[in-house]
Amino acid sequence: MATPDPHTAKLLKRRYRAERRFKALCIGALSFAVAFLVLFFADIISKGYPAFQQTKIQTEVTYSERSVELPLAAVGEDVRYLVSRGFLRQIPDQVERDPDLMGRTVTRWVTADTDVDQYLKGKHSKLSEEDEQIVDRLAEEGRAELAFNWSLFTAGDSTMPEMAGIRSAVVGTLFTLLVTMLVSFPVGVMTAVYLEEFAPDNRLTRAIEVNINNLAAVPSILYGLLGLAVFINFFGVPRSSALAGGLTLALMTLPIIIISTRAALRSVPDSIREGAFGVGASRLQMVAHHVLPLSLPGILTGSIIGLAQAMGETAPLLIVGMMAFIPASPDGVMDAATVLPAQIFSWASRPERAFAELTAAGIIVLLVVLLTLNAAAVLLRKRFERRW
Repeated sequence: MATPDPHTAKLLKRRYRAERRFKALCIGALSFAVAFLVLFFADIISKGYPAFQQTKIQTEVTYSERSVELPLAAVGEDVRYLVSRGFLRQIPDQVERDPDLMGRTVTRWVTADTDVDQYLKGKHSKLSEEDEQIVDRLAEEGRAELAFNWSLFTAGDSTMPEMAGIRSAVVGTLFTLLVTMLVSFPVGVMTAVYLEEFAPDNRLTRAIEVNINNLAAVPSILYGLLGLAVFINFFGVPRSSALAGGLTLALMTLPIIIISTRAALRSVPDSIREGAFGVGASRLQMVAHHVLPLSLPGILTGSIIGLAQAMGETAPLLIVGMMAFIPASPDGVMDAATVLPAQIFSWASRPERAFAELTAAGIIVLLVVLLTLNAAAVLLRKRFERRW
């Protein structure tokens, strides 16, 4: 093997050093990204985990005419100010739903006040020393304990942290995404099919393609302004409704679905099209019977990712009024509603410490849903992917 001359050997050493530096920088960038993700998830999970637990106090609840008029009288004096005011306010509703409760005294596990909850979780609370001694005694007697916080998923928004939940936001999110999917998916797919399979190649179609690509990079808040001007001010769609939010998000999702659908259509080899034409199929039959079924995994993958991105959006929904305080779940797309990202934003702006836990818990739920949608997109692509 010939030995390189000194000048060539020097150049080779310099090139290898440059390669090693570049590789080290790439590994450093990857390590930084992984460390940031680990730090982010560790911080969110450590802050949000306590919200999945809620302090319950076992006490006797008396249902009588006096407790219906004065709910504080429903529980004993020793725990009267340790029980959540939200639970006591539900006493008249409980009697109305179940009249057999009237005149009875029932031993129940009831939701504790947020200060009691924070104290049992080892955090700062506003309890007096006397109240802390009572809580300690109840905990020793087994009458106060931390349990899974089911109300986080079954209750709507509330000004009291111990009574707040994400149910109304989840229902509003589902209605909003339903409208978004029903509008953006068929319109986006049909637009992509026309541009890719039927439209002539001229200046007009090229201009449309360029503008569609540019729309995918437009800041999302501009879609909110467009939705406010068109759907609410012009068409009169109710403000804060899932219909207004869904139509606005459909505008934002359309470019993503069109671009991903066109990419999926282009991935189908031309030999498939030529084979269809060769057996006498029309262009419509070629698209409907051959190209669309083969490109469907890519279309579904792009659509799911587009919907997942829409689900995490907050800015355009703030413009169309979906930041309102909505304690009850909407019954339809025309009712006032909020969505999970807006609910998280609302909790983050409240001063009580317990709402910080709920904010992190809401982010965890949102991340789980988004990761599930992305995993579904990957599985669909892997399951139906065809290699040519």
